[in-house]
Amino acid sequence: MEHVLHLKCLICGQEYAPGDIAYVCPKHGAEGIVDVQYDYDRIGRKFSQGDLLHSTNYTIWRYKPLLPVEPGAKVPPLTVGWTPLYPAPRLAAELGLQQLWVKDDGRLPTASFKDRASAVAVVKAQERQAEMIAVASTGNAAAALSGLCASVGQPNTIFVPESAPPAKIAQLLAFGSTVLLVKGSYDDAFELCLQACDEYGWYNRNTGYNPYMTEGKKTVSFEICEQLGWQPPDRIFVSVGDGCIIGGVHKGLKDLLALGWIDRMPQLMGVQAEYSNYLHEAWQNNEDVLTKPAIKPCTIADSISAGLPRDRLKAMAAVKESGGAFVSVTDDEILSAIPALASQTGVFGEPAGAAAFAGLIKAVNQGLVAAHERVVVINTGSGLKDVAGVMKGVEKAGIAPLRVEPAMDSLRAVLAAR
Repeated sequence: MEHVLHLKCLICGQEYAPGDIAYVCPKHGAEGIVDVQYDYDRIGRKFSQGDLLHSTNYTIWRYKPLLPVEPGAKVPPLTVGWTPLYPAPRLAAELGLQQLWVKDDGRLPTASFKDRASAVAVVKAQERQAEMIAVASTGNAAAALSGLCASVGQPNTIFVPESAPPAKIAQLLAFGSTVLLVKGSYDDAFELCLQACDEYGWYNRNTGYNPYMTEGKKTVSFEICEQLGWQPPDRIFVSVGDGCIIGGVHKGLKDLLALGWIDRMPQLMGVQAEYSNYLHEAWQNNEDVLTKPAIKPCTIADSISAGLPRDRLKAMAAVKESGGAFVSVTDDEILSAIPALASQTGVFGEPAGAAAFAGLIKAVNQGLVAAHERVVVINTGSGLKDVAGVMKGVEKAGIAPLRVEPAMDSLRAVLAAR
């Protein structure tokens, strides 16, 4: 990793060589999250936008010089990255916007954004010759790690709340992971995973703890800006639970600014569920996220349910430093956003994915978004991840199938009664 300068603690500013610490700054225990710092001058001399014009690698690894891995590192075979960025003119018109796009990360191999981080986790674990990788998750990060590990034959252990949607648990079991259903919350699973990794020496993939997960997630910003011809949007809407995704989006944009590939920072809009809104509360009340106590989360959007966001420092910095905002949406608003997004764009989002679109609707109604602004909404997961949640959204919208007998008379009567 010749292009990595050091790892910098976000609390005290202490700098470490990559090999000096495993994950966090030892001065602050599990809270001592660090950030990977790069030598942008060196990268800029060896890697340019012109190189990307000739690249046929349409995965996150097309940006390998901007990732904390060795140039010759063997990467997992699954196609992670370069998800479509769809223009959404009908939705834009409904909201009074001129330009709107939806970035659909539900199209990744395990159907969620979390594949980006897990791909990097597998490479970093193999660098350490780890026998086992572990993660705590509400489901998507777990499935991502499980699938990426399956692609290379890497043993892994998953800690997931027993309340996780069955579709996500099914993925873990099918991929062959050791699955531990924790009788508690995501926060309980996270703490147990930390303890297990310490005791057994497993490689820890947890976000908000392993600094390299941000680096995988930042690739979405590289793709958005490249897909828009290096003309960044004005705002990006991101659903927020632990805070690692929005922190990664911010990091990727900072990389591009440092290289001179974009000329301004988009405003980042973090969207939280009303009763899982730790960061929204802290931002609104100007509270210190290092001292603010955990809340008790409750939301249908399991992927963004977090009582104590583990990457809260990066998430708060993403919103504040970009001049963005946090938006809180109700579960009903999230559910309504699922069919609204799907019927107008063909993008099928799970509740956490549709939450970002619900946040855009709320922000427009609150006058936070101007008509001329260019907006991107990130869908972080496929609706197939949580079919029960999607069905609640469909039912709430009053959408139901028409029942018909297998005869034309019945069909005519049903269609005439619509």
